[in-house]
Amino acid sequence: MMKEIKKKYIVDEDLNKVAVQIDIADFEKIEQILEDYALGQLMAENDPADNLDLQEAKKFYDQLDKS
Repeated sequence: MMKEIKKKYIVDEDLNKVAVQIDIADFEKIEQILEDYALGQLMAENDPADNLDLQEAKKFYDQLDKS
């Protein structure tokens, strides 16, 4: 079940909705969900041929500039 998001609408002089205000906790939760979804999409698009095995990953890590 999805949590209801309490929102307040900001309207212009003609009472047209122009913005919405939500609690910071709700915003942060939405932001986290979007970031997780985007990361999942990037991972799904990853070409398995680009994956490194453990030894290749260690060699690559050792070559990184750690300064």
